[in-house]
Amino acid sequence: MNIRGNKKRIAKYRRYSFFNIGTLLFILVFIYMIIMMVMYLTQTHITSYEVVKGSLTGNYRYEALALREETIITASQSGSVRYFEREGAKTSAGSSVCAIDESGSTVVQTVSDFSLSSDDEDRLRDILSSFTIKFSADSFQIAYDLKSSVEGLISEVLQENSNDTLITRNASYAPVSGFVLYKIDGFEDTQESDLTASMFSQNEYSVTNLRSQSTVKAGETLYKLVTSEDWALYFPLDDSLATELADSGTIKFRFLKDNVTFTASFSIVTNGDESFGKITLTNSLVRYVTERFLEIELVMDKKTGLKVPISAISSRSFYKIPEEYAIVNDSSEDEITLKAESFAADGSSNISYITATVYSHSDGYYLVDQELLSDDDYLLTDDSSARKRLSESDVETLYGVYNINKGYAVFREVTIIDQNEEYCIVESNNTYGLAAYDYIALDASQVTDDQIVY
Repeated sequence: MNIRGNKKRIAKYRRYSFFNIGTLLFILVFIYMIIMMVMYLTQTHITSYEVVKGSLTGNYRYEALALREETIITASQSGSVRYFEREGAKTSAGSSVCAIDESGSTVVQTVSDFSLSSDDEDRLRDILSSFTIKFSADSFQIAYDLKSSVEGLISEVLQENSNDTLITRNASYAPVSGFVLYKIDGFEDTQESDLTASMFSQNEYSVTNLRSQSTVKAGETLYKLVTSEDWALYFPLDDSLATELADSGTIKFRFLKDNVTFTASFSIVTNGDESFGKITLTNSLVRYVTERFLEIELVMDKKTGLKVPISAISSRSFYKIPEEYAIVNDSSEDEITLKAESFAADGSSNISYITATVYSHSDGYYLVDQELLSDDDYLLTDDSSARKRLSESDVETLYGVYNINKGYAVFREVTIIDQNEEYCIVESNNTYGLAAYDYIALDASQVTDDQIVY
C-alpha cells in the first residue's frame, strides 16, 4: 500500500482583516448620515409661504351700537299686564298696546293646534343663532336674555292663537306712532356725546325683557316706542382707519345678520381722545329695530397686489450708491461693480473692486448690502476722477421679505400699499421685488441672508 500517494493536500485559510476599504466606506457613510440627521433635528426649519395676488377683505367688522329716538311708556296703575302687539311691529298713535288688570289675577291660556308660522320660525332661528355667536363664559347674562326672548316670542304666538276675547279695560294706548319694543337696556337716553369705547364691550351688557313680567306696579316700564325712522350706527375707530375715512361722506357696509348691503351717510364723531364712525340711516329700521348691537362689515375699495403675511416682513439697511459710482454689469441687471478705497490703521490705502447685488434701483441710486462697505470708505468712479466718502447719511432702510425659491434666503424689497393685523398688500411687477407664486419665509425672524433653507 502506497501511503504517501493517498496523502491529502491541506491549504491554509486566508483570514481577511475587518478594517478593509469596504468597511471603512460604510463607517464613513454611516457617520455622515448620523451627522446629517442631528443637523436636521437641531436645525430651525423654515416654513414657506406661497405669494398670491389678492386684496384685504372682511377685515373691518364691528359690533355697531344702534341709537334711535326711543320713548319709554310707564304703567299708570298696578296689576297684571297683557300685551297685544308683536315686538317690532309698527303701531299708530292711539292704538292699544297692552292692558292692565287691576285685580292682579292672571288667566292661564289654553291653545289648541299650536304651531309656528314661517315668520315665527325665522325669528326663533335668528334668536338662537345670535345667542350661539355671542355666547361666552364671560358673558353668561345673554343666556338669561335668550330665555326672555324665547318666552316673549312664545307669548306673542299664544296671544295670536288665543280665542279669548281681548279685554281692553285699563288699556295702555300708544301716545305716538312707532315701533313697539319690550326690552330695555339702559341705552334709551344715550346721546352721541355720551359715547365711550367701553360701551362697545358687551361683557356687561344686559337686557330686561318686559314681557317676562306678569305684573307691574304704577310707574314701572310697560314698553317703549321707537318714534322715528331716522337712526344711526356707531362703531369705534382706531387712528389708522379714522385717517383713511376722514374725507368720506358716504360709506358702503353690510349687515352680517342677513347679508344686506347699504350705502349711507358717514361722519366721524370725536369725544375726547376717542373717535367713532357714525352711519346715518333714514330707512330699513323695521328690519333691525329689535337689536341694539348689529354686526356690520365695511365694504371698502381695497387695493390689490401681492398678499403677504405681516410675520414675513423684515427690515434691512443698505448703502445708497449714486449711479455714476456704479460699474454696470451688462450680463446681469441684478449686479453692479464698485470701485472702493479703504484705509488701514497705519494710513495705507487699498483700492478694490467689489461685486454687489442690487436690491433696488430708483431715483438715480442703487441700494447694496451695507456689510460690503464701511463708513469712511471712499467710492471711486471707474476712471478715479471723482470720489465719494460714505457716511450714515448714505444708509437707507428697506422693508422686504426673504425669497427662498432657490433653496437659500434672498432679501427682496417690498412696498406696502395696504395692511391689517395679519396681512399686507405689496406692489407687484417690481424688478427687484416679488412676483406671484414666489416662495418666501413665513417668519422673517428665523432667517438671515443667504441662509440655506431646509
